[in-house]
Formats: sequence, C-alpha cells, structure tokens
Amino acid sequence: MALPESFITELKERNDITDVASSYVNLKRRGRNMVGLCPFHNEKTPSFNIYSENGSFYCFGCGAGGDVITFMMKIEGLDYIEAVKALAQRCGMNMPEDGYDDSMSALRKRIYEANREAARYFYRTLYSKNGLIGLDYFHGRALTDKTIRHFGLGYADPDSYSLCNHLRSLGFKNSEIVAANLAFQRDNGSIFDRFRDRVMFPIIDLRGNVIAFGGRIMTDQKPKYLNTSDTPVFKKSANLFSLNNAKNSGERALILCEGYMDVIAVNQAGFENAVATLGTALTSEQARLMKRYADEVIICYDSDEAGQKATARAIELLRQAGLLIKVISIPQGKDPDEFLRNKGSEAHDAFKNVLERSGNDLEYRFQKLRKAYNLSEPEQKVAFLTETVKILASLESSIERDVYISKLSKETEVAPDAIKQQMNKLIKRKAYSKRRDDFREISKSLSGRNDRLNPERYKKPRAAVAEESVISYLLLHPDKLDFISSQLDEEKFQTEFYRRLYIYFSERIKNGYDPMSQVSGDFTQEETSGIFKLIDSDFARMATEKTLRENIEVINDEFSKLKTADISSASDEDIAERLRRLKESRQ
Repeated sequence: MALPESFITELKERNDITDVASSYVNLKRRGRNMVGLCPFHNEKTPSFNIYSENGSFYCFGCGAGGDVITFMMKIEGLDYIEAVKALAQRCGMNMPEDGYDDSMSALRKRIYEANREAARYFYRTLYSKNGLIGLDYFHGRALTDKTIRHFGLGYADPDSYSLCNHLRSLGFKNSEIVAANLAFQRDNGSIFDRFRDRVMFPIIDLRGNVIAFGGRIMTDQKPKYLNTSDTPVFKKSANLFSLNNAKNSGERALILCEGYMDVIAVNQAGFENAVATLGTALTSEQARLMKRYADEVIICYDSDEAGQKATARAIELLRQAGLLIKVISIPQGKDPDEFLRNKGSEAHDAFKNVLERSGNDLEYRFQKLRKAYNLSEPEQKVAFLTETVKILASLESSIERDVYISKLSKETEVAPDAIKQQMNKLIKRKAYSKRRDDFREISKSLSGRNDRLNPERYKKPRAAVAEESVISYLLLHPDKLDFISSQLDEEKFQTEFYRRLYIYFSERIKNGYDPMSQVSGDFTQEETSGIFKLIDSDFARMATEKTLRENIEVINDEFSKLKTADISSASDEDIAERLRRLKESRQ
C-alpha cells in the first residue's frame, strides 16, 4: 500500500493510540503503559498493553499487536485502506489523491451501496401491490407502520430476477451483486435473486451501513430463515441485530433475544436496548462486542429445551467476557414476541414487570438443578450439591461464593464448611490443570513448535533467537544499521521470515524512512502482531550493544556451522534451492 510516508506519520501523530483505544477498552495506567482487558479475546486478568511512547499495542494473552491502524482494522473489521480512511476522518485529514491500491476497499463500498439499494427496494416492495402478503404478515404480528419504517423491514417478491434487474439498472455489475450475497451465479454466468418470497430484515452496523439481510419465509417451508453468508463487509459471528439502535438507548444493559421478531417486539414495547444473534448461537466475539456497550446482559431466550441450552451456553460466554448476567423467565413458557403481542397496549408494563422479576444467572442455574433433583432424598441431595459446587468453583469472587454457600447450606441442611471443602478441592484441581496447560504452552512457545510465522525456529532455535534479538534491537535503534550491516550479511540469516524482516527494515532505514510506519499495510495482521511483539517485549527493551554484538556473533557462528556441515555435503539441487530462496527473500 503505497501511501505517502509523511501522510502516515501525521495520521499516527494525530490519532494517539491511547485515545483511540480508550473508545473501545477501559484502560488504566500501569507504570509507563496503559493496560486493560483485551477486546480481541476473553480474559479476566488484563493483558492488553498500550505503549504510548511508540504508538503500539500488544496483548500478552492472545498475541494481537500493532499500531493504531492495526488496532482500527481489528476492532472494526476493516481492511488497511478503510482503517486509514476512518482515522483520517477522525482527525480531519484528507486522503491522498493517488498512490494506493484500494480495490478491496472499492468493492466493499459497492457492496454497501448495493445493500442500501436492496433495502430500499425491499421496503418499497412491501408497500406495493406485490408486497401485500408481507405487509399483512407484519401487521398480523402486531407491528405498526412506525416500527416497520424504523427497522426498514421489507419484502422480497417471488420473482427470481426482480432485485438483480433493479440493481443492474442502477449500474451494479453481476460480480458486485454476487459479492454482496444478494444473488447466486449459475455455471453459465447468469445470476438470480438469493431472497425470494420472504419478509426481509436489514442488518445495520454501528456506522449505519446495511451489511446483510435476514429473510423469513411465511409458510412451513424450510429453511424458515435465510441469512446473508459472510461477505467482505459482513461476518455473522461478529455482529448483532439492532446493536445500532441499542447502543443509543442510554442503557448500560442489553436484552439478548433469540431472533429478529423478538428484538423488534421488545423494541416496540419501549425497550430499545434489545439485540439478537444472526442465525447462529452466541459467539465469544459477540460477547466481547456487547461488553463494549454494556455492563449487564439480560438473556431473554425461549423457555423450550433449545432455548435453555442456548441460555446455558450464553451464560458461560458472557461471564468470560466480564459481563453481569440476568435471565428472564417469560410466563407460560411463551417467547417474548408472543407474550408482548398478547399483552397489546399493556406490553410495556408487562415486560417491565418481567424484567424486574428476572434473577441473576446463578439463581437461574440453581433453579434448573432444583427441578432436576428431589432434595428430600439423600442421594439426590448429594447429586444436587455436587453439581452446584461445580458452579461455585467457577466463580471468581470469594464473596459471591460465600453468599451462595450460606444459602445452599440453609436450603440443604449441610454444613457450610463441608460445601466449602468440596469446592476448594475442585478449585485446586482446576488450578493445577491450568498450570499444567500453561506450562505446556510455554514449552511449545519456547521451542518454537507452534510458531506459525517462523516455522524454521523449531529446527534452528539458537540462530532464530539471535536473529530475533538483532531485528528488535535494530527497530529500537535504527541508527545502528551501519554497524550491524558491517558485521552481518543478510544471507547469514537462517530463517526466511527473519531474513525478510531484516532486509525490509534495512531498506527503509537506508531510505530515511521510519522502519515501522508502513508495517500495517505491508504485512498481514498476524505478521504485524509478531513484528510488534519484537519491540514491545521487556526482553527487547533491555537489550544492550553488548548483547547485540553477542547475537551477531551467534548468527555468524551458526552460519559457519551450516556452511561447513551442510553445504559441503549438499547436492547441486540443494545449493540451487538455497540460492533461489535467498534471491526471493531479497525481492
């Protein structure tokens, strides 16, 4: 991505990474760094670090790292150019006129435009003669025209080509319509509508873009719901229906529903903080997304067996994300949509009463166990306590544990010390398993066996460690390039990834550029994280010129061993292959 160096430098200066990250992560100062819970994976202990002095971030839990551009790419699901544009808009800068490849960004823009036009088309169709069946369906579900307009609901008529023909009349290419997943393509190249004879629910992101659709059939035909597959602008596991409305509700709580109609019914009843997943079970990505906008999630799933299983899964993921949880129990086992529809004008007060009677997730889980066991029988009581102790052992708060131990002791007439002793056994067992797993992961990491970026590290650990140290020192001390290059030839690097980095950064320094300024555009996100790990580790920061000399000596020594032991016995083909790889790494 050939954006001007001066533009990227100014962009980063005007978008302080601490300010940008603070919009998404609750940060606290720890020494020179800012730390918080990582927005890219579930964790209970903060391992996400912001290094203001060099404008970077790194998470020691999941390995995500980079600069402010990388952060924007990951947190908003943007490509490089879109992230740069978003940051430029944030600080009032204009994008350069020429000099960068924005083909993917251009495609994403066209998909947004195609989705917007499709949403308008579906809405117009709903209120036309062809859409009467869809409008009757929505009215039959007690939705007002105001609600239909607010959510942009629509109807896709039975014609297999109506939307495709409409979009083509507006100048959209077949490839763009297919890329938006609004159409399927036949082997002969012709296309036809994906959504037909369905009421339509547009899915809108936090920036107001229509990114996808859900379509519901109005008969018993399967599938009941048809959803947009993942596209360049949409990832169903990382978005939520109506979050664009919920985030502006003024509430720091979200009501998590199962489906679109439940969300819309709850919203129409006066509760705008309702959201739903998009045709899939709740994911950890969605749980972390909710954590950005809420402190508490109220689960409002159906009361059937499938709904209870979904609730149990959601509780686990939401707790891992650090959210408080409540669970709603709808009277008579009805789903929220049906319950509110039957209440008519009293829907708001009825749902408010249900919300006020909701219990936390622990009470919900304990209540389920009470129904499963007969506490008047000793064996059943033991089984009940065995299951409840497992739940208690999973809690982080010792105060929370003691409160429920006391309650369970009174309920079951079992001494609190006996319950606590059993719980502590489980906690110790879990702690031992975690230490064992952590040790295995650390061992793998140190050996390089699971290093996807530099798989040669495992076979050449001594050379790889030295190469990594030299590169990290160079990045922190670019003025030392002349000395390093006088002592070390690029051909002596034995791992291709580190050789590529050494050549890349050396060339940038020679040309007078900041070695790190274009990393986000020139490397993959995984590679970028690995590169920033090189400079954000304490090991790199404590490196001295003495350790630099020692590591250069190690690289030269390892190359000498290779030269005498391997090259002397190598075949002509092996030597030719090494020369080819070296040539490629220089390109």
